Amino acid sequence: MTPRVLVVGEAMLDVDLDGRASRLSPDAPVAVVDDPVERPRPGGAALAAALAASDGARVVLATPLGNDADADRLRALLPPEVEVVALPSDGGTPVKRRVLAAGQVLVRLDTGGTSGSWETPPADLEAAVSAADAVLVADYGRGLTSLPALRELVARAAERVPVVWDPHPRGGRPADSTWLCLPNQSELARLDGSEPTGIGEVGDAARRVRERLGTRALAVTLGERGALLVQGDAPPAVFVVDPVRGEDTCGAGDRFAASATVRLARGDLMSEAVEHAARAAAGFVAAGGATAYGATPTPSDDVPSHHDGSTARDTVARVRAGGGVVVATGGCFDLLHAGHVATLQAARRLGDCLVVLLNSDASVRGLKGPGRPLVPARDRARVLASLACVDAVVVFEEDRPDAALQEIRPDLWVKGGDYAGGPLPEQQVLDRWGGRSMVLPYLSGRSTTGLVAAANRNA
Repeated sequence: MTPRVLVVGEAMLDVDLDGRASRLSPDAPVAVVDDPVERPRPGGAALAAALAASDGARVVLATPLGNDADADRLRALLPPEVEVVALPSDGGTPVKRRVLAAGQVLVRLDTGGTSGSWETPPADLEAAVSAADAVLVADYGRGLTSLPALRELVARAAERVPVVWDPHPRGGRPADSTWLCLPNQSELARLDGSEPTGIGEVGDAARRVRERLGTRALAVTLGERGALLVQGDAPPAVFVVDPVRGEDTCGAGDRFAASATVRLARGDLMSEAVEHAARAAAGFVAAGGATAYGATPTPSDDVPSHHDGSTARDTVARVRAGGGVVVATGGCFDLLHAGHVATLQAARRLGDCLVVLLNSDASVRGLKGPGRPLVPARDRARVLASLACVDAVVVFEEDRPDAALQEIRPDLWVKGGDYAGGPLPEQQVLDRWGGRSMVLPYLSGRSTTGLVAAANRNA
C-alpha cells in the first residue's frame, strides 16, 4: 500500500552560498567569501514533504505560498510525487540563505512574509485532509498553526488517522488528540520551563509536557543520542543510534518527522515508528544532512551503513598520517565466539588500527552453504564494531576480499590459525604494495560449526 501523507506547514526556499574564505575584508574584520556556489533546495515543510515522498508516500504539501519567483523556484525543486496546495500568504515566499566557507556556516539571512489569515479552510485543503492516511504538521513559527480553522481541521483528522506535530517555539500548541509531538531537547526545556540534562530528567520533563499538552505520545529528539519516547503510563523508551560522522544537522528534524509519519501511515506501532525515525535521522546527518539534498533524497529505509568503507578510509588515513601500522583481518564471524575475540585482540596489538573485512550474507552462503549465515551481515558488523579492538568494519560481497584489500592496502593481513601450513590466498594482492601476511593461533575447541552442532544437540 502506498500511504497518502498530508504535510501542513510553512515551506521555504533554502539557499546555500558555499565558497572559500582565506582572507579578511580590508574595511571590516569579516571573512571574504570568494567564488560562492549557489545550492538551492526545499526547506521547512517543503523538505519534510520531499523526504516523505522519498519514503514512498504520495504527498500533499499544504503551505502558505506567495505569487513570486521564489515560489516558482521552490515548486520546481520539489519531486513530482509532491502535490502542492497553496494557502494564503502575507508577503513573499520565505527564503533562508546560508553563507558558508568550506562547509562552515558564517551567517544566515532570512527574508519573506508570514502565513496569511483565513477563517474557512480552502476546499482543496479539506479534501487533502479527508484523503490522508496520516498528517504531519511541520510548524516553522510563521503563524499558520495558530489559525483556529486549521487547528480544528487537524484535530478532526486526529480522530481518524495519525497526526504528528513537529513544534516550533513561536508556533501554536499541538491540536487536540495529536498522536505524536516531536520537540527537540531545547524545545522540551522551553515547554517544561526546566533545563533537563540527564536522560532521566529528560524523561520526567517529557512526561510532564505530554500530560499538559494532551498528546497521545511525545518523542524528544536527542541529536546524536537518538530519541526518547513517552506514552501512557509506560516507562520512557530510549532509542540509541550508532555514532555518526556529520556536522551539519540542518534538516535532521524534518527527516525524523517525515519518517515517523510515513511509518505510522503504514500501520507501525508508535515505538516502531520512532525507532525507525531515530535511525533515519542519524543516517541523514551521516550522509551530509540537508546540504547533501539532491533530486532524489535518501529514503529512510536506506540509511547509509557505517560499514561501507568510509569509516575505514578515514581511520586508515589518520593512522598513516601519523606513521602508524594498519592491520586488517577478515572472515564470516557468524556467531562471534571467544576464539574470534582472542584473534581480533591479538591482531589489534600488532599495529595501530584494525580493520575487519566481513563477508556479506551472499558471500557466506557461497562459502558455508544455504543454511548460513545464522546472523545477517548488518548485525554481525554491529557486534564487531562494538569491540574495543576493532576500529572499522567493511562488508564485501565477493568470495574473497581482494577488492576491499586493494582499497584499504593494509601493512599487515592477519588470519586465524586454521590457515597455518600454506600461503594465504590474499598474498598475491598484498604483494602489489608490499603488504605482509601473518597467522595467529585460534583458541582450541572454539568454532561456529561446533557451537551450531551443540545447539542442535541440546535442542
